[in-house]
Amino acid sequence: MNEVVHIGGITPAPPGLQELLGRVALGGREAFGQVYDAVCGPVLGLVRAVLRDPAPSEEVTQEVLIEVWRGAARFQPSRGSAMTWVRVLTLAHRRAVDRVRSAQASSDRERKAALLEHTPAFDEVTEEVESRLEHEQVRRCLRTLTELQRSR
Repeated sequence: MNEVVHIGGITPAPPGLQELLGRVALGGREAFGQVYDAVCGPVLGLVRAVLRDPAPSEEVTQEVLIEVWRGAARFQPSRGSAMTWVRVLTLAHRRAVDRVRSAQASSDRERKAALLEHTPAFDEVTEEVESRLEHEQVRRCLRTLTELQRSR
């Protein structure tokens, strides 16, 4: 076992992420808390870079960490480091991109639907402007009439 010497005496070195994931796979809640502390910041940072919005970023980060909790038993040290396995960055990025695409598609659909609902059969503004211009033109013409022309 690795040991770290502190002024107060000898303290065992904290377990590595790989060992912690093994403990999480066995249902270790305390180990998961340590994994969470180790990977939450990098995951949230990546997700936030993609989503930009804090609330959805936190949701995606939470979803990713739930996947780490559920899937810790699938971690195989022979395939790479614990941080690589966590795929937190990859998984988080993928989920963040999916969330952005989903939100964009939803927004596009809503925008198109709103345009279809509010598109008048004719341009009301243009009609109003043309009508006012015609009225103004008639008034100008009436002002040019003589008194005799107006009385007829």
